[in-house]
Amino acid sequence: MTLAGMCSAAPLEQPSDKPILTITGQITNTNVNGSAIFDRAMLEKIGMVKVQTKTPWYDSVMTFEGVPLDKLMAEVGATGHTVKARALNDYTTDIPIEDFAKYHVILALKRNGEYMPVKDKGPLFVIYPYDSDPELQSQTYYSRSAWQVAKMKIE
Repeated sequence: MTLAGMCSAAPLEQPSDKPILTITGQITNTNVNGSAIFDRAMLEKIGMVKVQTKTPWYDSVMTFEGVPLDKLMAEVGATGHTVKARALNDYTTDIPIEDFAKYHVILALKRNGEYMPVKDKGPLFVIYPYDSDPELQSQTYYSRSAWQVAKMKIE
């Protein structure tokens, strides 16, 4: 079954607060001019999970909370194979969509119970559970872990 086949039939709701994520490209569920625009509450409504892991960016184990990216891709009806994530500072990285289910990657909104501010890698941070597999402890996966994510394009 494709990710698009798992998505809800209902159209995406409209953001009621400040949008923090825009998804474009090969998606079937949209809410604003062919894009999927999300505010924080809309992302949280998809369902949040926790990942505890060490990262190269912090000195100790951190607890991240966020939306499983495979669920987010299903929500927008993603039909492509790659996510081009773009940060507020225009950093971009390509992430294979197959990574999301394989490694349980999340789009984190919180670190240690607190929403992440823009000045400290927020509002959204792609997090792999690095401690779960030695393969993830490499530059390949660290480079896919964009922070300050604002846009995603499905290709």
